[in-house]
Amino acid sequence: MPHVVSLYRHPIKGFTAESVDELRVQPDGRIAGDRVLAFRFADATTPEDRDGLDHWPKAKGLSLQDFPTLASLRTRYDDQARRMRIEHSGSVLVEAGLDDDGRTQLADAVTEFVLASAEGRRLRRPGRLPLILVGDGVTSRFQDRARGYVSVHTRSSVSALGEALGADVDDRRFRSNIVIDDAAAWSELDWTGQVTVGDVSFDAAGPIVRCLATHANPDTGVRDAKVLTTLTTAFSQAEPTLGRLLLPGTASDGGQTSWTGGTIRLGDSVTAH
Repeated sequence: MPHVVSLYRHPIKGFTAESVDELRVQPDGRIAGDRVLAFRFADATTPEDRDGLDHWPKAKGLSLQDFPTLASLRTRYDDQARRMRIEHSGSVLVEAGLDDDGRTQLADAVTEFVLASAEGRRLRRPGRLPLILVGDGVTSRFQDRARGYVSVHTRSSVSALGEALGADVDDRRFRSNIVIDDAAAWSELDWTGQVTVGDVSFDAAGPIVRCLATHANPDTGVRDAKVLTTLTTAFSQAEPTLGRLLLPGTASDGGQTSWTGGTIRLGDSVTAH
C-alpha cells in the first residue's frame, strides 16, 4: 500500500527543507510554516496579490536555482516563538527572532555567507543588496505559483532517476512536501482525480516541471547531478518533470467544498486515481 515515508516544509523560500513528523494542511490548501519567509533583493517588490492568491517568482530573491550554495544551510523554525535558526556544517550561523533587529541579524549573516561562496558575484549585481527578510512567519505566501499547493513525489521515481544518473539521488533535491513509497515509478504523473493522504483529500493538479535547483546537492550545495537533461533524455520527457501538485478538493458538481485541511503524518496511506 502506498504510504508516506518523508514529510518536509520549507520555512524560508529557496532554502533547505525541514524534515518533520507531520504537516498541518491549512484550509487554504497550504502547509503551515511552509514558505512563510523569504530573502528578497533590495529592488524587488513585495509579493503580488492576484485574486487573493500570493505569488513569489524566484527572480525576486535568494533561491536555489541561482544560489545552489543555499542547499548547504540547515534551517529550523520555531513557529510559536517565531524564531529562526540557520546552521552550516554543524555550527550555528545565526539564530534570531523576527523583530526588526532579528531580521537584520538574519539578513546580515546570510548575506555574508553567500558573498563568500562561489555565487557571491551574483549577489553583488546592482539592486540586490541589501537583502531584506520579508514575511510574517505565519502566512504561507512565497509560492512559485499564483496559487498555493502541496507537492508530492514517489520515492521510486527518484530511484529510477538515480539509476539513469548512475548515482544515488536524495529526495530533498525535489523540495516536495510529501514523499511516498510502495508506488510505481512515475505513477504520480498519471494521477488525474482525487488523492487522499491519511484523512486529507486533494485534487491532483499539474505535474511539476523542474528547474536548476534540483542540480544542487542537498548537503554540499554543489551542482553535481544533471537532473534536467537526464529526465528529458533518459525518460523521453518533453519537459523535465518529477512529482505532482495537490490542491484542495472540489465537489462533484465543480463547486468548492467546505475544505478544512487536516494533518498528514508519517506512515499515512495514500490512494490516488
